[in-house]
Amino acid sequence: MIDILGKFFEFDLAWNLIEIMRKNVYSIPNHTTFRVLFKRYVSAHLVEEAISTYYRTEEFNLKDELSFSNLIDALCEYKHVIEAEEMCLGKNSNKDFDLYVNTKIYNMILRGWFKMGWWSKCREFWEDMDRKGICKDLHSYSIYMDIQCKSGKPWKAVKLYKEMKKKGIELDVVAYNTVLHAMGRSEGVDFAIRLFREMMELGCEPNVVTYNTIIKLLCENGRVREAYKVLDQMRVKGCAPNVITYHSIFGYLEKPREILKLFDGMMGDGVSRRMDTYVMLMRKFGRWGFLRGVFDVWKKMEEHGLSPDEHAYNALIDALVQKGMVDMARKYDQEMLEKGLSAKPRAELGTKLASGGSEDG
Repeated sequence: MIDILGKFFEFDLAWNLIEIMRKNVYSIPNHTTFRVLFKRYVSAHLVEEAISTYYRTEEFNLKDELSFSNLIDALCEYKHVIEAEEMCLGKNSNKDFDLYVNTKIYNMILRGWFKMGWWSKCREFWEDMDRKGICKDLHSYSIYMDIQCKSGKPWKAVKLYKEMKKKGIELDVVAYNTVLHAMGRSEGVDFAIRLFREMMELGCEPNVVTYNTIIKLLCENGRVREAYKVLDQMRVKGCAPNVITYHSIFGYLEKPREILKLFDGMMGDGVSRRMDTYVMLMRKFGRWGFLRGVFDVWKKMEEHGLSPDEHAYNALIDALVQKGMVDMARKYDQEMLEKGLSAKPRAELGTKLASGGSEDG
């Protein structure tokens, strides 16, 4: 209820509810109560109110390390990292907080800079952790490896992985997934596969993200047959493929029959097809001029109870226009407009505005 009230900016009512909870021995406010309130305040950019709430937790005997951690986490989650860093590490920070500022807090702030996409600040903060003698843990390295990948420096993520190994830090599946992606980008798919085998030998069970990473790397390197073997391996290991698994393969298949077969196989794996799956395949077939495939996918979409959106209509109309079937294209163009969807302006159809309308000649 406090979460709902916060979403609607009814913070006075939220505090009234907390006071009512306080009087009931079965619903005394706890850390979860205030974690929710911190997040609602910060998501509304009411930072001062969130900080004030932290101090008020003392009334409930909850002004402790966990409440402080929850506040900093909320600030970083909703991109108020400057305030979080100032509160923890600034020149005017409360010295009482020094007891709470540990590796976990540093990781939260590092993750906050990551969410902001401030790569130079991430590097500066990472180096500052070294200067201050902060002990970096698995989570620290996982965040910073992800930062290096997202900022276009996968080889640096691989270097960090080797540093972790030297330090004897045991990787979890999340860290391995990041390194697999980085290694595939910087050193090639074969190195990534070796690491994939290593993680399994060390008893770290791959998850769907792990398999998807390997499948995508293989497909990008033209090794689709091997990608199929990894897909089979997933099933044997009891790891269910998802939409991303199939999309990774669809993008690199070049035979319509093979695509349609794999498309049907999605249902066998219990994978729900999303609208972007249908649109991807319709566009692919459309580029090839394979109109029957476009209509096969369109028909399957309707059979599975999905109503085509503007992207699906535009993919179909583009395919029809490409094949010179202007009258049929105009029919679908009009149909989508009647549904309130936005059509692309097309010279072939004489349309001039995305909202419809035509001009003579």
